[in-house]
Amino acid sequence: MPFNSADLQILLPQIILVTWASALLLIVVFNREAAKGLIPLLSAIGLGITGIFLVPQFRLEQAAFSGMYVADGFSTFLSLLLVLGGLLTIAVSYGYLQRMNLMRGEFYALMLFSISGMMLMASAADLIVVFLALELLSIPLYVLAAFARPEPRSEEAGLKYFLLGAFASGFLLYGIALVYGATGATALTGIVSAVQMGIDQPLYLVLGAGLILTGLGFKVAAVPFHMWTPDVYHGSPTPVTAFMALGAKAAGFAALLRIFIVAFPEVSGQITPVLLTVTIATLLAGNLLAIAQNNVKRMLAYSSISHAGFILMAVVVYGNDAARFDVVASALFYLLAFALASFGSWAVVMVIEKREGRGLEFSDYAGLGGKQPSLAIAMTIFMLSFTGVPPTLGFAGKFFLFRAVLEGGYVGLAIIGVLASLISAYYYLRLVVVMFMQEGEPEIHKDRWLNLTAGATALATVLLFVFSEPLFGWASQALLKVF
Repeated sequence: MPFNSADLQILLPQIILVTWASALLLIVVFNREAAKGLIPLLSAIGLGITGIFLVPQFRLEQAAFSGMYVADGFSTFLSLLLVLGGLLTIAVSYGYLQRMNLMRGEFYALMLFSISGMMLMASAADLIVVFLALELLSIPLYVLAAFARPEPRSEEAGLKYFLLGAFASGFLLYGIALVYGATGATALTGIVSAVQMGIDQPLYLVLGAGLILTGLGFKVAAVPFHMWTPDVYHGSPTPVTAFMALGAKAAGFAALLRIFIVAFPEVSGQITPVLLTVTIATLLAGNLLAIAQNNVKRMLAYSSISHAGFILMAVVVYGNDAARFDVVASALFYLLAFALASFGSWAVVMVIEKREGRGLEFSDYAGLGGKQPSLAIAMTIFMLSFTGVPPTLGFAGKFFLFRAVLEGGYVGLAIIGVLASLISAYYYLRLVVVMFMQEGEPEIHKDRWLNLTAGATALATVLLFVFSEPLFGWASQALLKVF
């Protein structure tokens, strides 16, 4: 495969991040004790440098490595969001890992490798690159899920995630094989050209698209591929859960949107009913199962499933030419709103959480409003944002998302989305009631980085609502390269 210096320049942010992560591993190997305090700072610097090199690519629309890798506004927006997620993960993990006696430098190197895989997924314009990116982001996550060894719950989370992830990768590979059999290509450009010229076995293409949806559906925790989510989220160290909730979801939806909008619009008639069914099931199952949870970590896990359903609403409309680019912008905007509320809520969870998985029940939050009103108010803001109540960024996210769905002609789906939001209000507001209306003496760990993260994300969730229109305009400029 021929490439030149221009290709390497486009790939520069990826090269920087992978090189930086490799250097961090070497530092850990040669000076493990010194690395405990140094590695988090170096990781943040590496992410900051990566972000600086990403910004100029926002207005690019270039392909590299014979069209296998694309740098455009879509990939840059998601990559910057992932860099932000990495920085927030460093902030919430530093004190937590020390308190739980889990401070090991490998944590941050693995996180950077996983982010590089997520960024590669956002830029992948070839199905083989999608698979490579999926493995690069997943393998470090399997290790991170089991990072609290020898805690049995964490080891179980890592093993479950690994086994089910390998199973999902098989579906993805089989789907890629069928698409290649139908079109003779794995590059998205080649698939588009083959479909336009006419293919002999269109059924293979439809089946391949369905299997790719299955493989990526596992990553975004869509029903019925969600079974791993509650146990893995519950058993993993909470900073890993926070990172996974955003990173895996953003990468999975990046691949779904790029592949289906660019390569599969011709089969939207056959795929859309499947997508619609999966979306409705994800919305309803995620919210209804969350109602029954008494553990906050598991409740937020099912909540994450329901938010995958909301973003899937955008994917359903992918075959509608009039709405599909507003759909991309609404999905990106929703991911930003979700990222802020998600990291903020996990920061509050870590303030209350104790060792051996204690401090995670709803009852452990009783009296938080009286003892630490700032934390309780921040958590309330996050719950309202998840529900979609103004004046929060979550409300704006759902507004733009529902507008795009209505423009695509899916009125019934928009109604189901509104009903799902109403259902979610029950379990989100239940936590608010416990914090402010039940007596208790919650044990609160003093961690300035957790408090700072919770306060900053709560403030951003409210203040950015005022600028939601310019923010959506920025997301609308994150153009997805269509060949």
